[in-house]
Amino acid sequence: MKQIYALFFLIFFFGCKPETKLTNMKEKVVIAHRGASGYLPEHTMEAKAMAYAMNPDYIEQDLVLSKDNIPIVIHDIYLDDVTDVAEKYPEKKREDERFYVIDFTFGELQKLNVTERFNPKTGEQVYPNRFPKGRGNFKLHSLQEEIELIQGLNASTGKNIGIYPEIKNPAFHHKYGKDIAKISLDILSSYGYKTTNDKCMFQCFDAKELERVRKELKSELFLVQLIEFPEETKELVHLASYADGLGPWYKQILDKKVGEKWQFTTLVKDAHKLGLQVHPYTFRADQLGEFSSFEEMMQVLFFEANVDGGFTDFPDKMGQFLATQ
Repeated sequence: MKQIYALFFLIFFFGCKPETKLTNMKEKVVIAHRGASGYLPEHTMEAKAMAYAMNPDYIEQDLVLSKDNIPIVIHDIYLDDVTDVAEKYPEKKREDERFYVIDFTFGELQKLNVTERFNPKTGEQVYPNRFPKGRGNFKLHSLQEEIELIQGLNASTGKNIGIYPEIKNPAFHHKYGKDIAKISLDILSSYGYKTTNDKCMFQCFDAKELERVRKELKSELFLVQLIEFPEETKELVHLASYADGLGPWYKQILDKKVGEKWQFTTLVKDAHKLGLQVHPYTFRADQLGEFSSFEEMMQVLFFEANVDGGFTDFPDKMGQFLATQ
């Protein structure tokens, strides 16, 4: 926890008063993807504290259940690409050579060290120019712990930064008799996140599960349907019957570039006609793809394609860009 407190000075460095919020484009939503993951290991409390200091609108939490049903903030159901689990618990490796969050109690998970994302087969860091792999003393934490950090900072700074949880692989959890959706929603409700007015957007890639969240579990939260494959965009009318927003891979918005001008698919326009907000993933300053600069990427997607917000590993850069528009 010492690292978390040491990072709190960043709140003052970036500005702790509500009126110092970087972005004045209120209709464009800045979502800190796994925290300030461009600077610190993803989904650590330190990355979340740093992200908070950068004044995003929301901070994201990916959720996976532990053996004892605690929602753990981690990107995937596996542990071996962001922790030292292979060294600490070699006996818990499954036949597929992977280590699963669901096989560990919360107490066991807290003994692991978290590091910058790496390839578990080669040991190579995925983003080589980010925080050095194996450095620091970062730990896993629960959804409850992160909510208390964000709500506590909201209280002490006067801001109202929201949360943006995603339940990971609910079908996998159901196989083990675990209802990650209900467990997560109950925790959110206990902390005051119940309706669309409560600064919480709830997301999932599994369309059947997200529809269940709305219709069976009767959640009144702002629901965002994440989509990965182009064919999923054909279901927008049905999607709009239970979801409030759409989270596509940004490449699903791009069509082709003619000269210096980008042309787009109809995805954003079609979603807007149905009343859906569009928050594409992921804006990375160190993984530009088709773009020559991070500024070009943001300009094209925010103002030419007209998306409503975006997930970014660099919330400071996105906020600063929007503040100049």
